Amino acid sequence: MQGYIINLNRVKDEDLIVTILAEDNLETLYRFYGARHGVINLGFKIDFEKERSGKSTIPRMRDVIHLGFQWINDYKLLGLWQDFLALFFKHLKDAENIGSFYFELLDNASYNWSKQNPKRVAIESYVKLLEHEGRLHQDMHCFLCSREITNKVSLIRAYLPTHENCSHTYALHIKAINELYDKKSSLFLNDKEIDRLWNVLMEGL
Repeated sequence: MQGYIINLNRVKDEDLIVTILAEDNLETLYRFYGARHGVINLGFKIDFEKERSGKSTIPRMRDVIHLGFQWINDYKLLGLWQDFLALFFKHLKDAENIGSFYFELLDNASYNWSKQNPKRVAIESYVKLLEHEGRLHQDMHCFLCSREITNKVSLIRAYLPTHENCSHTYALHIKAINELYDKKSSLFLNDKEIDRLWNVLMEGL
């Protein structure tokens, strides 16, 4: 079984409770500490087996193999990746039967993470997530005042569109946002705008 580690909780000694976004569901497993065990960390993609114990309600994680990325030793890329994946735990921790969408989304993102600005990869992936969940607001009416937005648009949490004067946040060209929403492409957004959208994304999925 394969999956992405989206949360780690330390328990007694150095043992861990590990949450994994697997191919079609979330797995919560117990990881015993031991010298023979390979290092695992938030954001890692792993292959693993789960073993049920008669006494514990949480299955044990065993036979872990780290499926490394080519960019895994680039600490800047890894740090951004870990920030991105941590959002998925808060978003999905109470979900059931999540299907394969989220796993495939992370697979695609991890492949492209070093091929372009990783913040752009995350933003484009997030727009796909919003569309998948039926939360992508392509109708450009202000979330706060309900009036139409015709020129510049400010995006707040969940990339909800607002007027710059309504939300008092950084404004972006509406054509660039329409391109992002329609084509899932950040091509027409500059790096300052990408940083703004990344910061909004970090507020939560």
